[in-house]
Amino acid sequence: MGKKVVIAGHICVDITPAIPGERVSSLHEVVAPGKLITAGDITICTGGAVANTGLAMKILGADATLMGKIGRDDFGDIVCRVLRAYGCENSMIVSEQTGTSYSIILAIPGVDRIIFHNPGANDVFYMEDLDLDRVREAALFHFGYPPIMKSMYASGGAELVRLFRTVSEMGVLTSLDMAMVQEQTEAGSADWAGIIQAVLPYTDFFVPSVEELLLMLDRERYHDILERSGGRDITEVISLEEDVKPLAKRCIEMGAGCVLIKCGAPGLYYKTAGTGFAEMLSQRTGSERSDWAGQEGFEHSYVPGRVRSAIGAGDTTIGAFLTAMLDGYPLQRCLQLATATGASCVETYDALSGLKPFDELERRIDSGWEKNK
Repeated sequence: MGKKVVIAGHICVDITPAIPGERVSSLHEVVAPGKLITAGDITICTGGAVANTGLAMKILGADATLMGKIGRDDFGDIVCRVLRAYGCENSMIVSEQTGTSYSIILAIPGVDRIIFHNPGANDVFYMEDLDLDRVREAALFHFGYPPIMKSMYASGGAELVRLFRTVSEMGVLTSLDMAMVQEQTEAGSADWAGIIQAVLPYTDFFVPSVEELLLMLDRERYHDILERSGGRDITEVISLEEDVKPLAKRCIEMGAGCVLIKCGAPGLYYKTAGTGFAEMLSQRTGSERSDWAGQEGFEHSYVPGRVRSAIGAGDTTIGAFLTAMLDGYPLQRCLQLATATGASCVETYDALSGLKPFDELERRIDSGWEKNK
């Protein structure tokens, strides 16, 4: 069993009815008032960073404790049943006042996904909900999706900053993942640049997507890229030099130790701080990490054998990176294992069943697994 880690933050139940049929060009071809829509089987599974990243780390060998907040309701029972299969249900935080978060996902062929989301107990997640004694025993504390947890972005992110400062002062490595927000919402109007600047001095690993980071740190550039993309995925039109590299530099200057920016199918952009970060990482992980000092570059993704679904690919990629880091792998191998895990994830319809052990991934990597260029 690997080092102890605690994965906390957002967890929910994802409900996805299968909608059969050919690709359509407009939602109105399928959905209209009074129309009966024939659906296929329904998929009900856990979602969110706690389930996706946490269970990925558990599967990959970490001694993972999952701390998400759920209600005492049917959806909460579903979460516990899924986690029980991995021996991870006992650390869930159960609210007597608030229900479990859920999402209803309409995946209509040819139309971008439509998601009805109820944040539920995630909106009332506070530091006091955590078992801080178990956090103190961990080598790493990973927190995911504060942009869709009201308690974490309210009041200028004061609760998020308090949490990360407390954990960092325990001598535990910290990792922070983000989530996309809609601009015309309460979360979208929060001062994300200010929140990020306040929390990054206590963040060792900052692992957002490029779209999230552009929206939060450079909204004008984000809108310009959206316009240039013409409805395509923005990762098809972003410039590493002009769009991504400045974001990574800014986050390091704000205080992050290692920034890993998910750039969708193309891969990951990474940048690390200097020798001070590498020395701290060496001390806290018990293995020499001089190769982590002052590094920067782009790690291209591997070509998957097939593409079934991107659900959970970003979360499991991060889970693999953090697990490999704790296992003592060099930085470049951590990046390779992360992108290899992402490629394995998209080969299946769910977030977890495609994951492979590191030794299997290494054999495939070393045998010349083709990369996207």
